[in-house]
Amino acid sequence: MHKYIKVAAGVIALATLTPAAASAVPGGQEGARVTCASDGNGLTGHLLAKRLEKDIHEALKGRDSVASVALYDRKTGIECAYDENRQQDAASVMKTVILGALLFQNKGPLSSEDDALARKMITASDNASATALWKKLSDLTNPSAPNPVKIQEFLDAAGMKNTVLDKEGFWGLSQVTAADQLTLLKVFTSDGDTGAPVLSPEARSYALDLMNHVQSDQRWGTPAGAPQNAVVHVKNGWLRRSNNPDVDPYDRLDWKVNSMAAFTGDDYDYGLVVLTENNRVAEGQPAESGWTYGIDTIEGVAHAVHHDLYPERSSFRSLQPTPQSLVKQLKLQPQQPR
Repeated sequence: MHKYIKVAAGVIALATLTPAAASAVPGGQEGARVTCASDGNGLTGHLLAKRLEKDIHEALKGRDSVASVALYDRKTGIECAYDENRQQDAASVMKTVILGALLFQNKGPLSSEDDALARKMITASDNASATALWKKLSDLTNPSAPNPVKIQEFLDAAGMKNTVLDKEGFWGLSQVTAADQLTLLKVFTSDGDTGAPVLSPEARSYALDLMNHVQSDQRWGTPAGAPQNAVVHVKNGWLRRSNNPDVDPYDRLDWKVNSMAAFTGDDYDYGLVVLTENNRVAEGQPAESGWTYGIDTIEGVAHAVHHDLYPERSSFRSLQPTPQSLVKQLKLQPQQPR
């Protein structure tokens, strides 16, 4: 039986950066602040950091759901965070971790079987493929509770210290943080800021290519409002916790909606992660309203980020799923991740 893990939120101090004043989010998590910093681009960088703080703050202001945000932009030297170390249920953004671990363990090209599983897992968010790869990367001494030791090896190598893998095999209930998922995006898009890269150039290119080919009805969230000429590499995840007695009351019937994306091509080199939980269904409303509320929260942050970073290029487009796909996806039983 799974027990929800609650960890107090923390803020990473970036000693080498010049921070702008922090902004609280009224009605948000107690003590959490939107913090943005520039790596020394003088007044221009400082003003951009302040603008991002203000606009992310405004995007989250008044939202009922709990959110975590993490952003980097290598071109402008900006980093932003909001409650980035809060641990939340992963849902299907865990599939990017599984992919990273698979590529880390395979020093050469994937077998045809693993390639097929990885493609279905990322581009179609196929749960069965994710489970098959999770088991492949686990110690199966106890088949009913696969121990994902090879995935943990990847987390250790990548420096994703606050990610907690579910040892009972429910990979979607693993605990992730916005900060760690942003680190993963950096692994996929960088040859290593210091020392040797975690993944080979071929592995990084493969991961980004799969995320670039996620099916169209799952390209909502963090890409909303991105520059039209940016190459988008996205993975989303969502689940609704059950009302079972073993589920923490904090979580019961709670929608978890997460989105992460890297943006490359032309002059772009940035990544954004937004994780949300406690997207509640109001009395008398359809079950999917909690899911769409989480999407709206994510896309509000995304629009602010893309517009502030690249105001003349931001498209302000919305990448909502088609109604047909929405109906199909929401036939899931509670606690089945996507």
